[in-house]
Amino acid sequence: MQIQDLPYPDPGVPDARSGPRFLWWLWRNQLGGQLKSLAWGLLHFVSVSALPFCVGLAVQAAVDRSGTRLALTGGLMVLCGTGLAVGDTMLHRAAVTNWITAAARVQQLLARKAAHLGSALTRRVAAGEVVAVSTGDVEKIGWFVEAVSRFTAAAATVVIVAVGLVVYQPALGVVVAVGLPVVALAVLPLLPRATRRADVQREKAGRATELASDTVAGLRVLRGIGGEELFLDRYRRASQEVRHAAVRSARMWSLISAVQVLLPGLLLIAVVWRGVGLAREGRIDVGELVTVYSAVMILSYPLRHFEEIAMAYSFSRPSAKRAARVLSLERSTDTDGTRAAEVPGGDLYDPVTGLLAPAGRFTAVVCGDPDAAGRLAERLGGHPAEPDRSVLLGGVPLDDLPLDSARTAVLVQDKDPVLLSGTLRELLDVPSSGAVPAADALAAAQCEDVLDALVQGSLDAADPMDARITERGRSLSGGQRQRLALARSLITDPQVLVLDEPTSAVDSHTEARIADGLRRLRSGRTTVVFTSSPLLLDRADRVALVHEGRVAAVGPHRELIDGEPRYRAVVTRETDEELAADDGTLLDELQELEEIEESA
Repeated sequence: MQIQDLPYPDPGVPDARSGPRFLWWLWRNQLGGQLKSLAWGLLHFVSVSALPFCVGLAVQAAVDRSGTRLALTGGLMVLCGTGLAVGDTMLHRAAVTNWITAAARVQQLLARKAAHLGSALTRRVAAGEVVAVSTGDVEKIGWFVEAVSRFTAAAATVVIVAVGLVVYQPALGVVVAVGLPVVALAVLPLLPRATRRADVQREKAGRATELASDTVAGLRVLRGIGGEELFLDRYRRASQEVRHAAVRSARMWSLISAVQVLLPGLLLIAVVWRGVGLAREGRIDVGELVTVYSAVMILSYPLRHFEEIAMAYSFSRPSAKRAARVLSLERSTDTDGTRAAEVPGGDLYDPVTGLLAPAGRFTAVVCGDPDAAGRLAERLGGHPAEPDRSVLLGGVPLDDLPLDSARTAVLVQDKDPVLLSGTLRELLDVPSSGAVPAADALAAAQCEDVLDALVQGSLDAADPMDARITERGRSLSGGQRQRLALARSLITDPQVLVLDEPTSAVDSHTEARIADGLRRLRSGRTTVVFTSSPLLLDRADRVALVHEGRVAAVGPHRELIDGEPRYRAVVTRETDEELAADDGTLLDELQELEEIEESA
């Protein structure tokens, strides 16, 4: 897999049982790239390590006044230099490719899992944690996966050089062969403490990221209640905790780096001291001493990769653990289904609550508990939070259908829909039947003022469809975002459309026009709207009251508000005492409703 070939056609099924297992799975799934990196790494490191032998041979040839050997040594040095340059270039290319492709695979897996779980994801994992995993964590995971092959090449080079020195000059080679394992493994006792401190740092950084993400998402509300300073202080404290943890972790890694510099230096001193003694005794030549000295000095370069792999693993392990935790989440129902892919038609029925939405009709649902309404809306779309009896569409259980078929048949727009950044044209470019033009959907959702606002906010867009929408539509008001999301849902033209409070952020006159547009555009299609707005309820063909998890009453809005006290309490927001004290206000409210409808 090359970078230009991304994304993967299929990122695979990850081993998410633990962080280390996930890292091992990633490494195995790009074995070809790892072998390339290993091969180029061996060429690079062996070429670097061969230079001291060339230098030693050249010095000895000069001492012996042998022009032939000096010329041969020069040619060998040119060959090593070429291998060094080519190996370094190709190793860098392979390493970057492995890093990016590993990170891209993790991002694809996370995106697929998010689409797979739907709204259940943020109920089971904090949104900030998902953001942290899909941004900073994927880089650290990719770093470790990429560093394994370079470390393997460096370790193999160290072994090759040690064996070569023993063969070349046994008296000094034995000193090097004994000292190198000590130098390479001396940091092992320090790694557990360094790893624990890195884990603490990652944990605190994750909490700070979650706090920042949640604060930004709720900034509008915080400004409304004057809570910016409170949350800013919380983030300052969290940020300081991250800083202190990072300093403690850096101190440990500084100690490890110091050990990695000190011990090779001590080994070099030991080699020089022993070599000078051997040279005085006439047991080795000057060229041999220079060769061994240079080889030990050069070995500090591949030995640094022992520190890097330890650091990469320490930082990637908690990241991989968090990624595995997200990737191990499963839906409460099977996504493959037991039936062939089809889009059934007919009535939508929930056996748990007894809610029935007749095919081709506009059904409104009133539920006193907003959270219960959200859960019921998700159930109707085939996204149950917990396993239970499946919703039926035309007598076919949605759980028995493949997930793609279920989502094609029933579209659920929750009460807080997300607008992705990009142009309006891109926002409305969604899978659809093609029967509803964008202009009709925008008109039905009363988006005229939204289009004007987008054009005014874009310097280079005369056409509203080319105007850019900022992240989550933060430059728009809540009502404008809500209407754009409604237009997007209308364009898809699903067989069944489920809307959860689609007009909660608009004024009454706009709401009345939206109700008319919604009824007109969805004529002949099944529409279910969760709402307590009298304007929407009055447009519905039938209204169902869900009380304590069951359908308690069904009928037209005016009949229910006149004859069902529980329904009237939800719609009018009145207490039982107010209802008992004054039933005469009902007629006034109905008259006011008619006036709004007429003016709209």
